[in-house]
Amino acid sequence: MRLYTVHLRAGHPPVLVREGFAWGALVFGPLWLLVHRAWIPGVLGLCLWIALRLLLPAPFAGAVTLVLAWMFGLFGNDLRRWSLERAGYLLLHVVAARNQETALARLLDLRPDLLADAVGTPVLA
Repeated sequence: MRLYTVHLRAGHPPVLVREGFAWGALVFGPLWLLVHRAWIPGVLGLCLWIALRLLLPAPFAGAVTLVLAWMFGLFGNDLRRWSLERAGYLLLHVVAARNQETALARLLDLRPDLLADAVGTPVLA
């Protein structure tokens, strides 16, 4: 079972964010954050990555880049939650399910009043 946090803003579909390590953030780093609309952490992470690559000598830059990638993997989903909070989303529930679709179905079973917002385009990421 995986845990998903459910974030909601009035008039918008619920956003489900998986708990735990973000493999996409490990591989793609700040670009993954930008794709998930975590603008501030994505831009700051990209600037940090570029600065480290330009300022550090080659052997150290590679090692520091690997550490930075690991940090993105560890904290990627937390940075998404922070960005959602800044955008006005409220943490609504924590749902346990095998995948995001099942988590959304469980959420709608628990809160049928969210069905009108979720029918449009549920954000599963």
